[in-house]
Amino acid sequence: MHLYERLKERVYIIAEMSANHAGSLERAKELIRAAGEAGADCIKIQTYTADTMTIDCGNPYFQITDGTWKGENLYGLYEKAYTPWEWQAELKNEAKQAGLDFLSTPFDRTAVDFLEGLGVEFYKIASFELVDLPLIEYIASKKKPIILSTGMASLSEIDEAVQAIRGNGNPELALLHCASAYPAVTDEMNVKTMQNMEETFGTPVGLSDHSMGSVGAVTAVALGARIIEKHICLDRRIQNPDSSFSMNPAEFKQMAADIRQAEKAIGRVRYGAAEQEKPNLIFRRSIFCVADIKKGERITEENIRVIRPGYGMAPKFYKHLIGRVALCDIPRGTPLLSGMAGNPKP
Repeated sequence: MHLYERLKERVYIIAEMSANHAGSLERAKELIRAAGEAGADCIKIQTYTADTMTIDCGNPYFQITDGTWKGENLYGLYEKAYTPWEWQAELKNEAKQAGLDFLSTPFDRTAVDFLEGLGVEFYKIASFELVDLPLIEYIASKKKPIILSTGMASLSEIDEAVQAIRGNGNPELALLHCASAYPAVTDEMNVKTMQNMEETFGTPVGLSDHSMGSVGAVTAVALGARIIEKHICLDRRIQNPDSSFSMNPAEFKQMAADIRQAEKAIGRVRYGAAEQEKPNLIFRRSIFCVADIKKGERITEENIRVIRPGYGMAPKFYKHLIGRVALCDIPRGTPLLSGMAGNPKP
């Protein structure tokens, strides 16, 4: 099934493993199983090495001076965080066994070639690589669906990336709004931007969410997100570069449940009483006799009222009934029904 077809069915939930395997293949496999049990549709990894990301250099340019990874050297950080390529075929098979799709983010052409060899069905492009148009064009040339994160990007930068993909004859694209901070602050996520991207580029949209908790993800679904991507770990106490802003399986499961419930709440456009409302229709207002009325007696504002419950004629007929005469005795507390009143004799 193609990506677009999946997105029509329901919100597509991606569990991002990233560095949360903490250097253990068995932990990576356990994490895939946990993601499946927590309600994910897809497990995502990243395909790079320290050498494909940067160079081993101690110059100040390569030092991280702020944020979650403050004090790290880029090369050293990527050495800690990368997912060994020799694991990835096994992880893809583990995902299949867990009933999950398998997705990866390639960070250079060699990673794309490697993933092609694994037979991946679609690609993710990270926010930081959105400006790498040669890489984007190479990925697009594989004619497979692409999910593109847009953290930090200006509108013109997103447009350039979208055109690079479409210009290579690859129309199946989804865009993810993203706040590229780790963790992201919910107050500054501006999820409404996602809606504008959908209008501007005519693609399915979603959220790559680095914030703590599930408020951002559920809000995005309410605003039309078709994809939610969230980092998952087995336990934040297992230290690695991504653990501090990742969800544990119980939190991920609750988020997935909240997303599914939000989908049901959004529902479809419909009017009239829903099944759960039908028993309460009877508590609407209707026209009742509030004083005994004898046959032939005029109906007045003193002997009928619009009150609850709803067994009588609809309130819209109230004015029409005033001045008519009762065609039968109508005791107080009786709902006024069609046929109980008629025009007075001339």
